[in-house]
Amino acid sequence: MKVSLNWLKRYVPLSASPKEISEILPMLGFEVDDIIYKGLPSLENVVVGEVKSRTQHPDADRLGVCEVQVGPNPQDIKQIVCGASNYKVGDRVPVALPGAVLPGDFKIKKSKLRGVESEGMLCSGKELGIAEDSQGLLILPGKPELGKSINEVIQDNDVILDIEKITANRGDCLSHIGIARELAAYYNVELKEPKVPGYEFSEVRQTARNDFKGIELKSTHCPLYTAWIIKGVKVQPSPDWLKKDLEAVGLRSVNNIVDITNWIMMDSGQPLHAFDLNKIQGKKIIIRPAKEGETITTLDGKARNLNSTMTVIADELKPLVIAGIMGSLDAEVDETTTDIVLESAYFNPVSIRHTGKNLNLSTDSSYRYVRDVDPKFVLNAGKRASEMILEIAGGELINPGILIGSPPRVDREIKINPNFVRERCGFEVTDEKIKDIFKRLGFLVETKESLWNITVPSFRADIERPIDLVEEFLRVYGTNNIPESTVQVQGLTRSDDPIAIFNHKAADYLVGQHFDECIHYTLRSGEEIKNLFGEKLASYCALDNPLTADHTHIRVSLLPGLWDTITMNQRNGNRIENVFETGRVIQVVNEKAYEVLSVGFVVVSKDPHARNWLKREDADFYKVKGLILEIANLAGLKSETIEFASIENSDFWQNKQSATGGKLNKEGYQINIGMTNLKLTKEWGIQGTIFSGEIFLLPEVLKKKKDKIRFQTFSTFPASIKDLALIMNKEVESEVARKKLCAAAVKAIENRFNLEDIAIFDVYQGKGLEGGKKSIAFTMKFRADDRTLKDDEIMDAFEKIQKYVTEEGLFAIRKE
Repeated sequence: MKVSLNWLKRYVPLSASPKEISEILPMLGFEVDDIIYKGLPSLENVVVGEVKSRTQHPDADRLGVCEVQVGPNPQDIKQIVCGASNYKVGDRVPVALPGAVLPGDFKIKKSKLRGVESEGMLCSGKELGIAEDSQGLLILPGKPELGKSINEVIQDNDVILDIEKITANRGDCLSHIGIARELAAYYNVELKEPKVPGYEFSEVRQTARNDFKGIELKSTHCPLYTAWIIKGVKVQPSPDWLKKDLEAVGLRSVNNIVDITNWIMMDSGQPLHAFDLNKIQGKKIIIRPAKEGETITTLDGKARNLNSTMTVIADELKPLVIAGIMGSLDAEVDETTTDIVLESAYFNPVSIRHTGKNLNLSTDSSYRYVRDVDPKFVLNAGKRASEMILEIAGGELINPGILIGSPPRVDREIKINPNFVRERCGFEVTDEKIKDIFKRLGFLVETKESLWNITVPSFRADIERPIDLVEEFLRVYGTNNIPESTVQVQGLTRSDDPIAIFNHKAADYLVGQHFDECIHYTLRSGEEIKNLFGEKLASYCALDNPLTADHTHIRVSLLPGLWDTITMNQRNGNRIENVFETGRVIQVVNEKAYEVLSVGFVVVSKDPHARNWLKREDADFYKVKGLILEIANLAGLKSETIEFASIENSDFWQNKQSATGGKLNKEGYQINIGMTNLKLTKEWGIQGTIFSGEIFLLPEVLKKKKDKIRFQTFSTFPASIKDLALIMNKEVESEVARKKLCAAAVKAIENRFNLEDIAIFDVYQGKGLEGGKKSIAFTMKFRADDRTLKDDEIMDAFEKIQKYVTEEGLFAIRKE
């Protein structure tokens, strides 16, 4: 937003330099991106001249030949050819004489235009460098002295502060009055509020002069609507001061009526709109929801399709305005307009944001409505604008004003103890100082012993709690004025945070397993989440006001982002095998959405870009299971107690090759591992098979007090390895078989030595096995703490293991 210092000084006396003000505003919360110095540069040989005569150029329809007096003597006459049309004989204008150099290194000299000699140039504001565009010559007001240097006549230089995006909760500062109010509080000077006409509102009274039939409110998104009927206005170019004000803040002058509405918006922050009364069918305004499929052609010339979630200002036949955003060509004020309806209203910010996003349309008006304008100033803005129109465009105010509804927000009262301010600030400050700053901010302070009652004006919608008042105090007091002190409390470091510790350990482990770490956006498209996880889960993580159409939901899994990375790298010919991410996702536990921790990884089983000599062993279910169990151990879970169940009939995971373990609502964690559904792999455009793993953890799991780690010396004696292959039905899960074998081994060794590990190293189906059967081969590792195991005691245990594991008839020993 561009802010003019000249404009600000009408409301607050500023003696500080532009540079100092640009350094103060960021301390108040408003970052200044640039300082722009505007005004007339030093120009030689540019003087005041008066048009004495004007005749048509003999060979050009659009050129005129003028006799211009450029000095105090009548004989100081120059013949100048001019293409403008907005001047008349007797007007005084800037004249650039031969030898002058205008902005842009434009040198003026005697010349011939279509055969007629011209001894200079009559100038527009743009040619002098003081206007963005030009609709003709700059007509100088007040009959300045002929021949006087233009620099002595035009001295209204200005400085423009380009303030970067103002935070969404400070809509009150999207205006000159708002910024002036902040500076007045900081410098402790009086704010000169603009005068507002004192007339009251009335009901619509139809008279011979007033054929307007009234306003009908049918939308809940417009709690307050006001209107003024002004007849007999003259639509014409705005006066120079109004044009200059608008140009200073980057707005183009349209006509006096439109310019006044824009000026009030930049001055007070309240958007306004003016209708041509004679273009309103039925002479009645209706605020209603748009009809499904209804169209409107907006002022930018584009036809826009509306839906029933949007609000429009309409007449009896058609919509005239997309409420709070942009008007239509159907009721536009133009040079033929004589009667107008002036609108000042409050529209629901959420509704305006939804409509703007759906239509991909943002305007100065919608930008302010979305950030919540002051509902109490709606009335004052309309009064001020109607008075300006009467002064500048003439006409007659038919009604003092029509009001429908009431302001949706009033002044807010907050109770606070001044000790609360001191405690939160961390330094001593007097009650008088606290009270003074609150009053400077426009708050009403009522002191009742130790508890103060603070009345916050309606334009400060962002202040709701006592802690907000503390922040306001510190803003104006100045963080640079806070006395230095020694921190005497223990700070929270990364080493104290179990979540940060876990994320670091998980990332460190996976990097050590040759994984590449990724960081993705936390937002995904709603269509993706609905397709992968269902409508119900998608409903829990949808944003109310998404910024873009493809980032509408908070992610519920890290895996789709990792798939995107694999797809992108494969398309670009980059060799990528293993990727992972740590982060937060949304999961539903007992019908409530929770933000949970997640670690997800993806392994490409067959790398299409790998050379033959680079090819490694393909990934499988057991590899990803081993990875996820190690991550579970890092989270403090006992991986040996985690029971997995096969995932069936899933669109996300491949059936029979995927498993899930744990429940978020019971154990506080959930693990999903296995082969990604081949249809999804194809849909994502991934070449090769991929295996994925993801663990979800409630934060409480990591914060739970862990068992103390007990250390013991490890055995220095060698291990004994035995392999055993079991035949079983295809339906038997490998984890079930592993646990049965583990139980048999523990029973067989009778605490004589230790069973250190049982791991699967092969799964076989095919020749040599009956139909419906499979073979799983296990490696068992045994070790004693105090001796080297002998062959006979290992064989004794091994024979008992085979006996125990086959007792129930579920398994048979594979001999070949």
